[in-house]
Amino acid sequence: MSTDHAKFHYSITCKTDDPAVLACLRALCYHSEQATKAQIGWGGTGLDAWRSDGNRVTFRFTEKKYREKFVQEARRLLHGHWELSGTDDNDPATPQRRA
Repeated sequence: MSTDHAKFHYSITCKTDDPAVLACLRALCYHSEQATKAQIGWGGTGLDAWRSDGNRVTFRFTEKKYREKFVQEARRLLHGHWELSGTDDNDPATPQRRA
């Protein structure tokens, strides 16, 4: 695992049945994370992964405060359109691309 990916270890798993809401959640991950290479945080959250995991995806952040910002904004903007399934403070991101 890369050092960059290891930094993204504060995770949140979300469920939504709406692919448009999934796209909004991905954008909120980008909006909430302040680290360089923020795209690591939404790695593995594409439509295929979402469908194969029962309409759930996991986003990752470098700091707990960025995950909290994500939750606040998602609740404010997408209230009733998604569910928080769980969080983990030790769930590092894994590279999605082959070396």
